[in-house]
Amino acid sequence: MTTKLFDLTGRVALITGSSRGIGFAIARGLAEAGAIVVLNGRDAKTLEPAAAELRAAGLNASASVFDVCDVDAVAKAVDAIEHDIGPIDIVVNNAGTQKRLPLEDFTLEQWREVLTTNVDAAFIVGQAVARKMIPRKRGKIINICSVTSELGRATITPYSTSKGAIKMMTKSMCAEWAKHGINVNGIGPGWFKTELNKALVESESFHAWLAQRAPMGRWGDTPELAGAAIFLASDASSYVNGHILYVDGGVTAVV
Repeated sequence: MTTKLFDLTGRVALITGSSRGIGFAIARGLAEAGAIVVLNGRDAKTLEPAAAELRAAGLNASASVFDVCDVDAVAKAVDAIEHDIGPIDIVVNNAGTQKRLPLEDFTLEQWREVLTTNVDAAFIVGQAVARKMIPRKRGKIINICSVTSELGRATITPYSTSKGAIKMMTKSMCAEWAKHGINVNGIGPGWFKTELNKALVESESFHAWLAQRAPMGRWGDTPELAGAAIFLASDASSYVNGHILYVDGGVTAVV
């Protein structure tokens, strides 16, 4: 049956930055498709309740607290997950941060914080998991990009820069690791109501702008990202590699 292509039963999925927002929605979607999900974050106080919420819904979820920018911590966490839960079949590099300022007002420290969290972390986690996947000749890596991987927007230049880098990292990871049976793809969300977008969510002028700019005329709801994640994590995408799937209500399709 075609539906079996999307079945993730028994597969272990690590989702970084998944205590809330996009990461949590993707974790829930993968778990509902049968995956054993491992949520990640730096704060156990927010991460553990998120995992408990999924377990209360009858889903298989656990929490792994570590800093995605710490090479040693990531390596230890990946080893622990593989030892305690099982081989990691899927990794979703979602952890990220955002700062909004006119470009001329950004400090170098602020610039580096955004680039480190958004770009370095995807490299560190992706590499650590790929080292396990390569000998097994299988694996799915999903990097969370953005419409700003393609489009510039004022006051978020470090973020846009980081997401452009994630897009090209995704393609380069494909070039390096596809030969090992690893699929590396990205999801490019449009505007979703999340903590990172709090300033925009609270802006009436942005609501009006989005209603005109997005062909669908509305914000995205985070559960609407689950289908794309399930597709890219499953056998249904076995010949999809180096691709960025934009889930943006049509924003990147029009001018």
